Amino acid sequence: MNTISAFEKDIELQPEFIENFVSLKQLSTTRQKSGIICGTGDSFSSALLCEIFSNFKIKAFDPLDLLKNRRITKGKELYLISISGNTSSNIKLAKSVKNTIAVTANANSRLGKACKKIINLRFRSSGIFTSGSISFLASTLTCISLVSRIKVSNAHTLLAKAKKVSKGIHLKGKVFLLGNLHTFPIAMFAAAKLYEILGLDAHYERIEQFSHMGLFSANHGDTVIIFEEKNSYNSKLKANLKKCGLKVIIVEPPTSSKLGNIVFFTFVAELIALYHAKKKKLEECFFVTAKNLRNASSEMIY
Repeated sequence: MNTISAFEKDIELQPEFIENFVSLKQLSTTRQKSGIICGTGDSFSSALLCEIFSNFKIKAFDPLDLLKNRRITKGKELYLISISGNTSSNIKLAKSVKNTIAVTANANSRLGKACKKIINLRFRSSGIFTSGSISFLASTLTCISLVSRIKVSNAHTLLAKAKKVSKGIHLKGKVFLLGNLHTFPIAMFAAAKLYEILGLDAHYERIEQFSHMGLFSANHGDTVIIFEEKNSYNSKLKANLKKCGLKVIIVEPPTSSKLGNIVFFTFVAELIALYHAKKKKLEECFFVTAKNLRNASSEMIY
């Protein structure tokens, strides 16, 4: 099975995973306030979502920032997210902090062995190394369940709606992915999928900040995708961007549930990348074929 087919299979496995998901015991307010959660890549998006759903009681950090500022971790409980369990920055952190918990799919990894406790992520997948999808959902829901109640209804319906929306999204030029409080981490995740699968020139930013910064790098015909419901601000933004010749798509959530919408937007982020890969008749993810870039990435990550 090629990596694009594996990515598609992993996407299709997600509704079943959600339906069978078992929440962890929610941390007390005291433990949340003394907690730090961190990760890299997709796992950093998971960490940010955990922070947001805790109402910012638990704090999300980039692991390199913590390595350079060790005093931040003093007296804290540190959660380290890594699907592989082999990210070197996380491992270095685990060895320098007393109270550590690994959130990983590989309990026997270097991170798992370096941490005092393990939260073992269990999920079915294609078994082929590809761009993260179900692994991201597993780490995200697991970490959110530490700080908030988990309830996602009709996961199959959410996936079906995401497919319908995503098939109508056509990318042109540079792609700008925008989100607000709950959806900015999804914009980051969506950009990662466009990088990894298609090698596209994509950018993620907060909706408000885009008008101050990213907009000035946009060219006529570029694509802007907004992960948020239509409102007066976004409608005004869309109208002004269209005057500049930009293509603007507002992806509206289908439910009133914040968590349900996060799942929906996650599906959309994955499917946009998948459908465009299929249109290009790709069999392998970009990161697989871009060997020099992948080697440079691996040298820094592992």
